[in-house]
Amino acid sequence: MDGTSSGNLTDGLSGLDFAAVAPEEFARIVKNLSAKQLAEVMRGELRTRILGEIFGRMKQQFRPEAAGGLTALIRWKITGESDAVYETAIADGACRVTPGRSDADARTTLVMGDAEFLKLVSGNGNPVTMFMTRKLKVSGDVGLASGLTRYFDIPKA
Repeated sequence: MDGTSSGNLTDGLSGLDFAAVAPEEFARIVKNLSAKQLAEVMRGELRTRILGEIFGRMKQQFRPEAAGGLTALIRWKITGESDAVYETAIADGACRVTPGRSDADARTTLVMGDAEFLKLVSGNGNPVTMFMTRKLKVSGDVGLASGLTRYFDIPKA
């Protein structure tokens, strides 16, 4: 994707069928975009589609053998033009993802901007570096947050 202007980039990504894009291809797209470009495409309906597809795939990318007997509710708060909240519930070797904030107590809450979220879930961002530079904020069980990547197949670009 060579988007010299944000309009061309947004138009190009708007026409993409995200359900048909392999995780590795998505990782390559994210890797080739700057943080500014990532922020530009994460607006309106396109942002909703991208977040929906990413969280929709978490169930398939979940590694139950790595999670073992883990029971945890992880709350994701993605900041940008508005706050988007999703929850990932891990229990009994399964992963369930729901949009919105429930009344349940999360074991850990992760807060980050759009660009940081896309880099993290595409394997293009280092969660420790993001945490140390305060681009990723964690509340609750920091140990769980630091090990989350081992519970999911994260694509590599």
